[in-house]
Amino acid sequence: MQKKVFFVTNNATKSRAANAAKLTALGITATAADVYTSSFAAAAYLKTTSFSKKAYVVGEQGLVDELTAAGIACVGGPEHAGKEVDWSNPEPHMEVDPEVGAVVVGLDRNINYFKLQYATTCLINGSSCMFIACNTDSRGHFSSSQEWAGAGTMVAAIIGSSEREPMLLGKPASFILDHLCATHQIPREKCIVIGDRLDTDILWGNQNNAGTCCVLTGVTSEAQLLSPDNKVQPKLYMDSLAEFLTVKPLLPASCVIM
Repeated sequence: MQKKVFFVTNNATKSRAANAAKLTALGITATAADVYTSSFAAAAYLKTTSFSKKAYVVGEQGLVDELTAAGIACVGGPEHAGKEVDWSNPEPHMEVDPEVGAVVVGLDRNINYFKLQYATTCLINGSSCMFIACNTDSRGHFSSSQEWAGAGTMVAAIIGSSEREPMLLGKPASFILDHLCATHQIPREKCIVIGDRLDTDILWGNQNNAGTCCVLTGVTSEAQLLSPDNKVQPKLYMDSLAEFLTVKPLLPASCVIM
């Protein structure tokens, strides 16, 4: 159908290259340039501010990889997994790198008190230290049987301790769509967002003047979608992505974002 296709994820634990490799392994042709992650968004945003300091990372290797690729030196991340505060000291003290100018938070499955205190100390030592949230998803579907604590858990903890509000860069914030449309010269009204989550995918498209299609193969059930309590309505919805191919006369979009 000659549509440009992009893959957008709030998951900051993998780099764009890692996501493209996963898609390719599944038989879907994709390059890193076709993938937008919230970790890439964090790196791209810092570049727009001419950021020249270090970033303290509460997150995993994919976030470190994207920041490093953008020329941003990182502290923390996987290197601080397993680190502990020395509570044997009657006056515990957290020493932080004075060159840290931003705390960047994504999903961190090795979160610990040391990381929380390091991030908090950076943020309360000076108002010039930026606080960036890759995303604030409350829960993630890391297995088919359960929901798991998402990146919003780490972000909320640091909001609580620092009394600071972060800059949100993942869905439903506009930054990724702004960057994508500007880079590829695509009007946002010519985009359609396909996703399975109302509070990120569909809200993201609705708030940013793009078309939206909810597929019922993941987070959102038809009962949840049609509930009178649901305030986020897609323009289209369907049981599976396969059905999307049956509605091509209705799709003037030049860009499909999944």
